[in-house]
Amino acid sequence: MTISPWRTGVALGALMGGWHLAWSALVALGWAQAVVDFILWIHFIEISAHIAPFKWELAAILVALTFGLGFLFGWVFAVLWNWLQQEQMTAKTPLADGL
Repeated sequence: MTISPWRTGVALGALMGGWHLAWSALVALGWAQAVVDFILWIHFIEISAHIAPFKWELAAILVALTFGLGFLFGWVFAVLWNWLQQEQMTAKTPLADGL
């Protein structure tokens, strides 16, 4: 079975970009500090972390960059997956197919 590098890239890019879009929304709404405090608390971490004020330009860069990286990772994953599947199909012998 092969998978489409383009579709896999878009799917992973959308997942990563969407996750960071949600984070940007939390910052814009002023809820991000509470989320960070909660996450640190449930991981037994005591450090001072301060969420900076929301900036549209920075949020756009964050979402675009994470979408791009997610696309790249998804594309590379699909290419490697397809290559490994091709190698597996080439290595099969007629006797192994009957088992």
